[in-house]
Amino acid sequence: MPLAQGRIMITRTLLLSAAAFTLAAPLAILAPASPAQAQARAQSRGDQLDQVVSALRAINTMQADFTQTDRSGQTVGGTLTLKRPGRIRFQYSRDVNMLVVSDGRALTLIDYDVRQVQRYPISNSPLGALLDPNRDVRRFGQLVSTGNPNVISVAVKDPGKPEYGTITLVFTRDAGAPGGLELTSWVALDAQNTRTTVRLSNQRYGMAVPDRTFTYNDPRRTTNRR
Repeated sequence: MPLAQGRIMITRTLLLSAAAFTLAAPLAILAPASPAQAQARAQSRGDQLDQVVSALRAINTMQADFTQTDRSGQTVGGTLTLKRPGRIRFQYSRDVNMLVVSDGRALTLIDYDVRQVQRYPISNSPLGALLDPNRDVRRFGQLVSTGNPNVISVAVKDPGKPEYGTITLVFTRDAGAPGGLELTSWVALDAQNTRTTVRLSNQRYGMAVPDRTFTYNDPRRTTNRR
């Protein structure tokens, strides 16, 4: 597969689907529970979902390094910048002449090599769970057992819109992160079971991020990359 074609495939998957990083933790196998135990577990899972929502809400701005890997093992990287409400930017390394940016209304994929721009409503992407946790995570989120009390994994999917795919957000407990949880990765799975993994590192919070960060040069009018 040509490199440019592969870049487009994994970036489209990032936009339209969701994530896969389980920290190699096996799913817990639970014995049958009594009604009291089942109620306690349900309460605990509800508390964990509330913790995830609180942690996401606590992030006003964030920057992190990211690596993005598709199902064939092809990996690209760059810098992620997030600003609420609804704005995100995936700035790829200089050898990948592409950009993914959200202005709060739509996610836009810009391919400067072929001078192409594609826009997708945020509501049509599982990344909406990251950009709008109040709407998506608590309503459509389901905890995924990890077997590690310091790792919380939440799969977010709208059962009424399976074509939008699933995003699984993975958090580790960190007292220094907003809400006590640090987003470390997500796994994107689209309706065709195409999977993309995004891993974050060097997370930083609370910096000033100007709104112009979430704009771009339109390659249909200029050859400059933004």
